[in-house]
Amino acid sequence: MPRGKLEVLLVGAKGLHDTDFFTKMDPYVTITYRTQEQKSNVASGQGSSPEWNETFVFSVVGSVPELVIKIKDSDVGSEDDIVGEAKVPLEPVFVEGSIPPTPYNVVINDEYCGEIKVGLEFIPEEDANEDGCHGDEGDFGGWKESSYK
Repeated sequence: MPRGKLEVLLVGAKGLHDTDFFTKMDPYVTITYRTQEQKSNVASGQGSSPEWNETFVFSVVGSVPELVIKIKDSDVGSEDDIVGEAKVPLEPVFVEGSIPPTPYNVVINDEYCGEIKVGLEFIPEEDANEDGCHGDEGDFGGWKESSYK
């Protein structure tokens, strides 16, 4: 079971369906891992090809198969429009340690509506032995070198 920190680099998106008719949309992203949710800055006036270049850190405890990324358009005076969502599989980053920025499909109602580019890095938590000590007993001098007899 993976334990540690997951760093998510939100690079940008392209080919998104613009939800605004008269102006360029102002997209932002919410990233959800289990019950943890974080929100990006609003890419004001960047329309269908926004760039964020933001990093988010999540605590990893246990196995969750994917990261859910929702793209929304920030609207003043009305509810924010949903542009689409992407599901990013996490197993590869738990195995490899890092995944360079990679495009993932953004969909809405099972229909392709652009892509989002995300990089991932997993920093595993140091494993402690059952007694709480780290490493091999021979590395630090153990009971064999003890003056207690």
